[in-house]
Amino acid sequence: MKNKHRQRVKTRHIILGVMCLMYFISYIDRVNIAVAGPLIRQEMGLTSMQLGLVFSAFAYPYAVMQIIGGWLADRFGPKLVLTVLSLIWGAATLATGFAGSIAVLVLMRIALGIGEGGAFPTATRAFTYWMPVHERGFAQGITHSFARLGGAVTPPLVLAVVAASGWREAFILLGIASLAWTVLYLFVFTNSPDENRRVTPEETAEIGYRKGECARARTHATPWRKLIHRMWLVTFVDFCYGWLLWVYLTWLPSYLKESRGFDLKHLALFTALPLLAGVIGDTLGGVISDRIYRLTGRLRLARCSILVVGMGGSLACLVPMINAPSPIAAVWFLTASFFFLEITNPVLWTLPLDIAGKYAGTAGGMMNTGFGVAGMVSPVAFGYLIERTGSYNVPFTISAGLLAVGAFAALFIDTSKTVEADEAREAQSREEMGVPAFAGGAGNWHK
Repeated sequence: MKNKHRQRVKTRHIILGVMCLMYFISYIDRVNIAVAGPLIRQEMGLTSMQLGLVFSAFAYPYAVMQIIGGWLADRFGPKLVLTVLSLIWGAATLATGFAGSIAVLVLMRIALGIGEGGAFPTATRAFTYWMPVHERGFAQGITHSFARLGGAVTPPLVLAVVAASGWREAFILLGIASLAWTVLYLFVFTNSPDENRRVTPEETAEIGYRKGECARARTHATPWRKLIHRMWLVTFVDFCYGWLLWVYLTWLPSYLKESRGFDLKHLALFTALPLLAGVIGDTLGGVISDRIYRLTGRLRLARCSILVVGMGGSLACLVPMINAPSPIAAVWFLTASFFFLEITNPVLWTLPLDIAGKYAGTAGGMMNTGFGVAGMVSPVAFGYLIERTGSYNVPFTISAGLLAVGAFAALFIDTSKTVEADEAREAQSREEMGVPAFAGGAGNWHK
């Protein structure tokens, strides 16, 4: 009876909750610089271009670490890799509170990018052996909704700490919170169900996990060519999505203050409002995608339809925002645009699981490299175009164009063409030809 009571909450859902907390904290650490940006610029005398450089410094190592972090998670397991990465980004956040120059700010943002760069691909890899196929969209949706919730609470949270103590104290407190999460993760997470004493045979069957599968997967050589072939289009769509997301994460407070005239008191509310809409969008995108799959059994329809509707809807709301005469109307258009944009996010993160299977860490890193590259270019390009034109209209128009391109490209993503299917066809072809096929382990051959 005691064991039955304990199992009312499934182990995979406890792990999902811990991962939600990670996404929440990591996003606060990521976007707090945007909220503190106007105060940092005033204290250090930075130009818009210099502030854009500080914003974008995070994105360069973030992009580089996507594939590296995902591959490390595939090879050494997500528990070890995410522990190390969270220690790095927690320490970087803490140290930012002691920065005294633009050089130190940039350096700490680079360290933060290294730590967080591999975190989401590693988390995606963690779900490979913990979430059944029909729950993957929900898992990616709920975790990323917590990321957006983190972004939404950052303005009032950071501004409250700033008002009480200062912007430096905000970074110090957030760094401590990140390091505390690492301790929790170490106690709760295991790489697979067969390593967790709490998991029952019934839950293992629900997940669809086969004993020893995680350990066997580590012996497989990474099929880089197949992964690139299957994931490049997803990466491109993620770039188009990421361009506008970076605008929200970096320039939204400055846009509302400088272009729409909101004071500091209203800035927290109207910066948080679009990001709160993203919380709802992330959750709905994953839930609706899973629902379509259950009803139709057509995985491609379940994923691609959400991508097209999400990016198309975001475009339809962003265009009228650019010339909206009322600041309040602009905020509502931005909110609606971000809601639709975030519907696509859980699907983008589910595609590496659908397409790459046991290589989901590496594939997730490939996919999110598009987001990282967008982060390199978008904040700096935004700052440059603002200085050149004296207006936010041109950079927002470019963002709208990329949404249109991304929605069109999403039509050609095919979830039925998986890496594992490619490997199975090659193995069958070798067997038909009577050629020994390499099974992926050290000296592990079969006919």
